[in-house]
Amino acid sequence: MEEMTRSEVNKIWENLTIADNFIFQKVMRKKRLCKRLIEQILRIKIRKIMFPETEKGINIRRDSKSVRLDVYVEDDKGTLYDIEMQTTDYADPAELPKRTRYYQAMMDMDVLGKGEFYTKLRKTYIIFICTFDPFDRQLSQYTFRETCAEDATLEMGDETTKIFLSSKGRREGIDSDLAAFLDYIEGKAPKGKFTETIADAVEVAKENKEMKVEYMTYYMELRRSEERGMEKGMEKGREEGRKEGRMEGRMEGRKEGRMEGRMEGRMEGRKEGRMEALKSLVVSKLLSLKDAAAAAGMSEKKFKEIADL
Repeated sequence: MEEMTRSEVNKIWENLTIADNFIFQKVMRKKRLCKRLIEQILRIKIRKIMFPETEKGINIRRDSKSVRLDVYVEDDKGTLYDIEMQTTDYADPAELPKRTRYYQAMMDMDVLGKGEFYTKLRKTYIIFICTFDPFDRQLSQYTFRETCAEDATLEMGDETTKIFLSSKGRREGIDSDLAAFLDYIEGKAPKGKFTETIADAVEVAKENKEMKVEYMTYYMELRRSEERGMEKGMEKGREEGRKEGRMEGRMEGRKEGRMEGRMEGRMEGRKEGRMEALKSLVVSKLLSLKDAAAAAGMSEKKFKEIADL
C-alpha cells in the first residue's frame, strides 16, 4: 500500500502545473517573475518588490477568522499585493467577492497600528487568478474599485483594488503576455518569453528534490489521515446500519435493512471520514482552513460549522 501510494504521488507530482497552488507559490517566489506578472496585470512599472513573509498569515484576534495569503508582496512604494491561485468554483457566487472583502479588512488591520491615522493605510491590490469564469461575462480580467453610483467617473479614493483573472475568458483587451500566461494555465503550450520563463521555472521546481519531498510528505499525510478517518466513519456507518437492520423485526427485513444500512453507512462513512481527515490536518496545521474547505467542496464558514472548529 505504501509503495503504491508513493507511485501515485510521484505521478501526481509529475503532472502538477502552474495552476496547482503549491507550484504557483514556489514559482512566484522568484521576484522577477512575480514583479513581471503584477506589471502585466496592472499595466504599470514597478522598481522592485519584497516578500515580507513566505506565506503571510494574519490573525488579528483569537476569536476572529484568520487568513493565510498565498503570495504576499510589497513594492518599494509600500503598495501591498496579494495574489491567489483559485481553482475551486464555489456554488455560491458571493464566496469569492466576500473573501476579497475579508482579506482586504484583515490586510488593513494588519498594517495599521493602534492610534495611527487612517491615512497610513496602504494602497492594496488583491488578485485572484481563477481557472473558471467567476462572473460568467467571458472576460479574462475583471477589475473592481469603489466608485460613486451617481457618477461612475468619481472614485472614492480608498486605494483598494480587487482583480479577478479568468483563464476561460476572451483574450481581448489584455496584455499579450498576460493572455499567453492565461492560455498556459489552461494547459496550452507556453508562448512568449515571459510564459516560457514561467514554464521553465515550473520544471525547475518539479526537479527540486526538497520541494518534491515537501509535497509528497504533505500528500502522504493527507492520504493516511483520510484513510484513518474513513475507516472510523465507515465502522460507525456499519454499526448504524446493523442497528437499523435489526429493528425491521423480520428475517428478510433484517437482511434488507442490513444491506441498505451498509450501503448508506459506507457512503456516510466516506463523507464523515474525509471530513475527519481534513479537520485533523487543519488542527495539526498541516492544511489551511481555506484549502480544507476547498477540498471538501464547501465554503470555509460551512466547513467550520460541520467540522466544529
